[in-house]
Amino acid sequence: MGFFTKFSRSILIRSGSIFNDKVSISRPSISTWNRLFHHQTQSNEIISKNESNSYHFGTGPSYMRGTVFWGKANSPLTIEEFHMPRPKADEILIKTKGCGVCHSDLHVMKGELPFPSPCVVGHEITGEVVEYGANTDAGIIKRFPIGARVVGAFIMPCGNCSFCVKGQEDLCEAFFAFNRAKGTLYDGETRLFLRSNGNPVYMYSMGGLAEYCVVPAHALAVLPNTLPYTESAILGCAVFTAYGAMRHAADMRAGDSVAVIGIGGVGSSCLQIARAFGASEIIAVDVQDEKLRNAKSLGATHTVNAAKEDAVDKIKEITGGMGVDIAVEALGLPQTFLQCTQSVRDGGKAVMIGLAPTGVIGEIDITRLVRRQVKIIGSYGARARQDLPKIVKLAEKGVFNLNAAISRKCKFEEASKAYEDLNRGSIVGRAVVEIM
Repeated sequence: MGFFTKFSRSILIRSGSIFNDKVSISRPSISTWNRLFHHQTQSNEIISKNESNSYHFGTGPSYMRGTVFWGKANSPLTIEEFHMPRPKADEILIKTKGCGVCHSDLHVMKGELPFPSPCVVGHEITGEVVEYGANTDAGIIKRFPIGARVVGAFIMPCGNCSFCVKGQEDLCEAFFAFNRAKGTLYDGETRLFLRSNGNPVYMYSMGGLAEYCVVPAHALAVLPNTLPYTESAILGCAVFTAYGAMRHAADMRAGDSVAVIGIGGVGSSCLQIARAFGASEIIAVDVQDEKLRNAKSLGATHTVNAAKEDAVDKIKEITGGMGVDIAVEALGLPQTFLQCTQSVRDGGKAVMIGLAPTGVIGEIDITRLVRRQVKIIGSYGARARQDLPKIVKLAEKGVFNLNAAISRKCKFEEASKAYEDLNRGSIVGRAVVEIM
């Protein structure tokens, strides 16, 4: 348990509308897309710069502010002016209202995950529809009229790749090949250009920590008037990730026992989702008493401070020596990875949702894995078109308590400070930046 004393921060490491059923019969592979766009990169950027210089929607402004991470590890974000981002076909320009502060962004800012820079982070947002790209499908325009309130998921499915057409949008080829690998949308271009010199800036998901952002329509769901902009921002990542882990990866059923290791923003959302799905026992594991006290209000039936007692032994004691049906690891650390696998019963499921710095390896008892049929499952998030509307419904009905999940609200100008506090472990649940 000395490890937990050293890592006294219990941080989550995580750190996406059903309206268009068209199926593309001819689906180019990612390698084909790369070949098509690679040789056009320079000319496309020049064209995009020129277009962005004069673009504005309706009578709206021609520029906006956004936060920029310049690529130097652990350096603060700066606020810069951008040309108004221009949506393309089946993309929507959103006036951002709220953006969650997530540890996935922090991984990029600390240089722990490779990502192009300079970039705009922020990937769980709410906002208002203000414009569509040219040639956007009429069904999208009907579903998301100008002025509509929306929430955006961080996994932004293309809708056309082999995974998307099978309903596995959380594995979208284009999202990982273009956005996560190159910081662009699916034509190989960013939508963000600095006002000062026209230089491109890359997008972590939609680059939501800005006054406006461009989001592929498949990643959006309608946000009802009964739900607030600020608190609802976490639906697109913290809750989205927890829902995907419980619904798809764990295939959780009513009566299952669940342990969650790491009670940050995503981990605490897992507690609420487990309660909503009818878990019989919900065990919260962390090293901070404050987070464990909060876990009780979010559905935990038992809490374990892993800095004071052996988490695996305590979980087995609570479950009569068996272990839990489902254990969720929300930290991305080798020690907690191992604890997660050791905490499940024979035939149980260990679900890993915590991202780790590049190259970090987890260990497993191979003989027990084989003999006792322990299942280890990775889960990055939910599926936007099929799941995000359901997640919104959970919040609308009060099954998921948004107010209990949010521990801090801050102004746009305070975003960099919020990430500093997240890195220190001083944010108990989820912080949200208000950009209204």
